[in-house]
Amino acid sequence: MRPKFDQEIDPLSERDFRRFQRLIQRDSGIVLSDAKKALIPGRLNRRLRALGLTSYGSYLEVVAGDDAERTRMIDCICTNETRFFREPRQFDFLDQEVLPQWNAMAQSGTMPRRVRAWSAACSTGEEAFSVAMLLRTHFPVADGWRIDVLASDLSTRALGSAHAGVWPIERATDIPQHYRRAYMLRGVAEAEGTMRVRPELQAMVEFRRINLIDAAYAVDAPFDLIFCRNVLIYFDRQTRDAVIARLIRLLVPGGLLFLGHAETITDAPADLQHAGPAAYRRIRQHDLLERSAS
Repeated sequence: MRPKFDQEIDPLSERDFRRFQRLIQRDSGIVLSDAKKALIPGRLNRRLRALGLTSYGSYLEVVAGDDAERTRMIDCICTNETRFFREPRQFDFLDQEVLPQWNAMAQSGTMPRRVRAWSAACSTGEEAFSVAMLLRTHFPVADGWRIDVLASDLSTRALGSAHAGVWPIERATDIPQHYRRAYMLRGVAEAEGTMRVRPELQAMVEFRRINLIDAAYAVDAPFDLIFCRNVLIYFDRQTRDAVIARLIRLLVPGGLLFLGHAETITDAPADLQHAGPAAYRRIRQHDLLERSAS
């Protein structure tokens, strides 16, 4: 008898693909189009072999009665593509326009010296730590600032990598040199070929598993900045609108929501206005009243 991991797996039937489509959308909000049928074998074959299964139907039966395996399945399906300072125009917008204004407001006493940010689909952590580098540079702890960054994702596997704060050294090229020198450490000896975030930056970031399709989020709101980039493209219109509505409610008045450049809000809620590159600002109450009166 051949070892289990070497057993042939039956082709994915149309019926089982439809079952995966419904299950994945129900549990994660991710919509798998018919064109994505090949993604299921590509992402799940290893799990079937690890469990000694030879059909997708039998795997679906396992998933139906095993919450832990269902979580592993979603981990496999999630696309964890990211990099440091991805979509740099948004970071330039923060660096050159938003954060200097907040600093001036704090100096004048019209804003507290605290900034809270949420990377709502942090993947392996590059986005959350990019935000942390930017905020810590503009708002030094020595000047009385407190910076808190929440990093969440649906994938437990990605969150584990993010929490470790270690990446291949090749990814250092995505980090501007002044940030790289200030906040990253190069691995030596057995860690050669890697880089690690400095402990003082790592202490600013909290990691948590959050499913964006849940009706409520276990977060300490409100936030000044929310990044939900390159996630909404996987949802249907109804789910996108519901997620955006929940995120807006978690922003302070004047707070900013950042989406991916391929994502737009076609029918923006009344309390949201376009502010920058794929960036939207929650309107302060008096601004909303003025807009309504005009």
